[in-house]
Amino acid sequence: MLFSILIYGSAHNSQSAHTAYRFADSALKAGHQIHRIFFYGESVHTASMLSAPPRDEQNIHQLWKELAQAHKLDLVVCIAAALKRGVMDEAEAKRHEKSSFNSQAPYELSGLGQLSEAAITSDRLVTFGA
Repeated sequence: MLFSILIYGSAHNSQSAHTAYRFADSALKAGHQIHRIFFYGESVHTASMLSAPPRDEQNIHQLWKELAQAHKLDLVVCIAAALKRGVMDEAEAKRHEKSSFNSQAPYELSGLGQLSEAAITSDRLVTFGA
């Protein structure tokens, strides 16, 4: 089965990103495919490479990054939600005249068209968080 995953919940104040990660990892191990992971709302903070959780907590940014690299997953971050929350890649930082950026590949900033395409292309769009 071909899945896409939509994550709404905060990376650090909810379990949605962690639950979605476990779902994706299990689905891949079971032989399913994942078309796209789409981070929306508060979940865009997952794409920030500057988060530094305590050592006794999992680094959700790193977990998604490693899973994406191992399976060539498409990690898309809603650009409007990201910019509103100060999550931006190098190109957006330059465009908005900011001195630094906090997101980079495999996370990609893009629009809701990517979510629509994922919903159309996939057999199932699974949503985590609200």
